[in-house]
Amino acid sequence: MISPFFFEKNTLSILDQRMLPEKEVWIPCTEADDVAQAIRTLAVRGAPAIGIAAAYGCALAARSGRNSLEKAAQILIEARPTAVNLSWAVRRVLDALTCVPESGLYDTALKEAGEIWEEEKRANEAMAQIGAALFPEGKASSVLTHCNAGSLATGGIGTALGVVRKLYEQGKLSRVYMDETRPLLQGARITAYEMCRLCIPATLITDSMAGWLMKQGRIDAVIVGADRIARNLDAANKIGTYSLAVLARSHGIPFYVAAPLSTFDPHIATGAEIPIEERHQEEVLSFQGCRCAPEVEVFNPAFDVTGHELITAVITEREVLYPDGGGLA
Repeated sequence: MISPFFFEKNTLSILDQRMLPEKEVWIPCTEADDVAQAIRTLAVRGAPAIGIAAAYGCALAARSGRNSLEKAAQILIEARPTAVNLSWAVRRVLDALTCVPESGLYDTALKEAGEIWEEEKRANEAMAQIGAALFPEGKASSVLTHCNAGSLATGGIGTALGVVRKLYEQGKLSRVYMDETRPLLQGARITAYEMCRLCIPATLITDSMAGWLMKQGRIDAVIVGADRIARNLDAANKIGTYSLAVLARSHGIPFYVAAPLSTFDPHIATGAEIPIEERHQEEVLSFQGCRCAPEVEVFNPAFDVTGHELITAVITEREVLYPDGGGLA
C-alpha cells in the first residue's frame, strides 16, 4: 500500500506530494515546525493524513516538554483551517497527555499518534465494505471521483478511493473517472498515480468534462471524500465538489461522500459555519513554475461546501447516513 509517511528514529518522513508523479521525494521532519510547514505547503494533504501527521508533530514537540508541546499544537492547528481532522487529532494527543509526567510525554504522545493512524486504517477498511454494499451485485459500475481521497490522503486504503478499490475487488467496477482538480491537479497527479499503481481501470478527464460524461450515461455514481462535515451533513471538500453534486442531481446520479467520523464537526450545525481556506494566487496564475496567465486578480478558495440536499448518502466506518434522516445524531 502506498503511504504518505512513515515514522522511525524520531523522524516523521513525509512523501512530498507536490513532486508527484514525476518524483518520489521524502521530507524528514524532526520538529513540529517541519510538520506544520509540510501541511501548510501541501507536501502532505488530505484531511485524515494531515491529522495523523499533526499527531506525530505533537509527539516530536513533546520531547522538549509541555510548554513546547502547547506552542507547537497551536502552530499545527493553524497550518490549515478547513479540515477538522487536524485540530481533532492535535486535541486528542493533548488530552492523552493531561495527567502524564514530563518524562512520559514523548512515549505517550507517540503511542497516541500511532493509535490514531491505526484507527484510520481500520476506518478506511470498514468504509470500503459499507460503501461497496451500496452498489448493485451483478453490475460493473463506472464512478467519478474528485481530488484525491486515497492512500496518500488518509494513511489507509482511502475513503472514496477505498470504496473504489473494494468495488474493483468485488467485480462491481468497470472504470473510475478522475477529474484533474484544478488548480493543483490532485486528481491528475495523485489519484491517477494511485490508480496506475493499483492497476485499476481509470480515465482522466478535465474538470469541465464531467457534465458531458453524465449526459452520455457514462457515470453511474459520484463518490468523493470530505474535509469537514456539519451536523446536518453539509460537507466541505475540494473546490469543484459542489459543481459535481449539482450536475449529479441534474442527471439523476447518486452522489456519495465517504469520510471517517473524525471528519464530522459536532460543534457546527451547517456548512455555512465551515471556514474556507483561501490560498495564494500563484496556484492559479502558474503551475510548477510555468506561467499560465497574466497578472490578474485571482479568487482561489481551496474548498467549497455541498449542501446536504445534494448528497445521496454519507458513508462512515460505522454506518451510512442519509440527509433526509436528520443528519448526525
